[in-house]
Amino acid sequence: MIGALSLDTDPRHAAREAFAAALAGIDRGRPITVLGHFDADGMSAIAILVRALRGAGWQVEPRVTGKGESPWDEGFAGTLGSPGGLIVADLGTRPEPVLPGTPTVVIDHHLPTGLPVGATTISGNGLSPEPTTALLAWWAAAALGDQADLQWLAALGLMGDMADEAAFPELTEARARWGKTALRDATSLVNAPRRTAACDAGPALRLLLTAHGPKAITKEPSADRDALLAAKAEVREAIESARRVAPKVRGEVALIRFHAAQQIHPLIAQQWRGRLKDKIVLAANTGYRDGWIHFAARSARGENLVDYLARHRPPGADGRYGNGHAQATGGALRPADWNAFVAGIGFPDEQVPA
Repeated sequence: MIGALSLDTDPRHAAREAFAAALAGIDRGRPITVLGHFDADGMSAIAILVRALRGAGWQVEPRVTGKGESPWDEGFAGTLGSPGGLIVADLGTRPEPVLPGTPTVVIDHHLPTGLPVGATTISGNGLSPEPTTALLAWWAAAALGDQADLQWLAALGLMGDMADEAAFPELTEARARWGKTALRDATSLVNAPRRTAACDAGPALRLLLTAHGPKAITKEPSADRDALLAAKAEVREAIESARRVAPKVRGEVALIRFHAAQQIHPLIAQQWRGRLKDKIVLAANTGYRDGWIHFAARSARGENLVDYLARHRPPGADGRYGNGHAQATGGALRPADWNAFVAGIGFPDEQVPA
């Protein structure tokens, strides 16, 4: 297991060694499933692992989560079949196994809610600076040989989750080799489908699994590239509409509530964070998924937002609530739980029909 490593520990070496040990316990006669989140960091991690494993002769199948989907949902495990091994990337670290009895590797950088028993956990949480899942995956994949040609995928994960100021030599090297603008543009395109109403990450994942660099995603004509451009335009239009909604400010909280089929609540929260620097900003979206209110929490105050949400946790909240990072979290609540939550933080008028 790799957790919050001491300063004298080399996380690159530790990730490589942990992954090598985990692979030694997996039956090569059956495929490995690589399961990951549908954002740039998660899909880049999937692509790194799939490409490195295939290059080393392993059978491997990629799988990306869908809109509102969690590997810990009831019935999800049954959709995975019976792989020889499972790699769970950028989906959180929980004590419950996704596929009990299956050799599992968890690669993640979010705040853990527990450690899965019997799994190999490669976590960047607690490191400073904190590596994203794609960078952890690239470090781990070195157990399979030199992965220099896949370094641009690690850079996409870094830029997608932390912006391009992240202090990692891998990012500096990738910029020099593939170009800062090309990497930034590819990250933007790959991230776009996750925020659309359809949330179809297929075109982005296909490009990441086959492209030889970021310009192959942004410049080379293809149906998948066209799908990404259309997704980006859809999201841009939704953001323009939602940013016209004025926040309600009460005490330490600013609440912006809107109705959009697109996953734009994290972007709206981030935009208002810079304008309301002394507030906890909550952007709530009642239209992203039927029967749920999705929200994002951001703040420039330096407060631990995971702790804040824990203090105001409604009784019916599940694993979709209050995960992520201290300064970037959120959740999804059923109407009754949302009503209890907003009433508890001073916004009873923001309740919705149960």
